Amino acid sequence: MSLAALLVLADGRFPAGGHAHSGGAEAACAAGRIHDAATLEEFCRGRLHTAGLVAAALAAAAADGLDPAALDEAADARTPVPALRATARRLGRQLMRAARATWPAAELDALAAAFPRGAHQPVVLGVTARAAGLGPLDAAHVAAYESVSGPATATVRLLGLDPFQASGVLARLAPELDSVSRRARQAALRARADGPQALPAASSPLLDIAAQAHADWPVRLFAS
Repeated sequence: MSLAALLVLADGRFPAGGHAHSGGAEAACAAGRIHDAATLEEFCRGRLHTAGLVAAALAAAAADGLDPAALDEAADARTPVPALRATARRLGRQLMRAARATWPAAELDALAAAFPRGAHQPVVLGVTARAAGLGPLDAAHVAAYESVSGPATATVRLLGLDPFQASGVLARLAPELDSVSRRARQAALRARADGPQALPAASSPLLDIAAQAHADWPVRLFAS
């Protein structure tokens, strides 16, 4: 494992397009569900154990060498809302561009050719981690961290929240990030024997509903 590669991939400045997305935080702020550090922490915790767990497991499975086409199909089945499917593929396409420039690999080229409009972002993340010499648990950690760091950063911009408080939220969630990452890795191991249907399918209906409504807003700061 390359610790430096892990840091590069998890860095919010890595040009993978995540800065343009709030992970549902913009809709939650508008609805009053996020209005301070405490409610941001509640939101992030819920997102981590649902969408974050699903993404981490998909990424871990892809990093473990499972068929990315089958994993992309599994990701589609776990993403019932059209707006979120479109977002996942757009982010996957952007990550693919950055990954191929940073860690050229035949696996990335093949995935890009198979999904010219973009595979789901967690699947691309897992294949990218593999190309960078990282393991499944590393990929799970990056996916889990992205699921909460995006909303935390977005809330600083949306509400003017003190960035020190946002960082504190992420620090307090660190033990749960580790736990979710380990669960995702174990799920990926089961998927090697039982197929992608063994991966988690945790749902978050409020996130889904808000994401679809957000996509129809005439004016918004974030793409999702």
